[in-house]
Amino acid sequence: MDEDDRGCLVLVLAVPSALLTLVAAYFCWTALTIRPSGAWDDDAYAGIVLSCVTTIGAALTAAAVWLLPPVRRVMPWWWPLPPVLLGAVAAVRWAAGA
Repeated sequence: MDEDDRGCLVLVLAVPSALLTLVAAYFCWTALTIRPSGAWDDDAYAGIVLSCVTTIGAALTAAAVWLLPPVRRVMPWWWPLPPVLLGAVAAVRWAAGA
């Protein structure tokens, strides 16, 4: 594979992973900014849980895309770190009091 093909392949493979990371970042931000009005605010708690689950799902999918052998050969090793970090933050938020 010559260098021009590899550059195009990296761009094509980066798009779904980048979009999934952006989805994870948005829902992680949502999970962190929702504030229940009180212990009775079940809708806010449900929104936090939904945001956390969506963040974790998008983060795991983005990391799974990187684990595919053709993707791993062309993408740098640090590429799955941001979605994994977002998933960890969402998991902590969910466990801390959703």
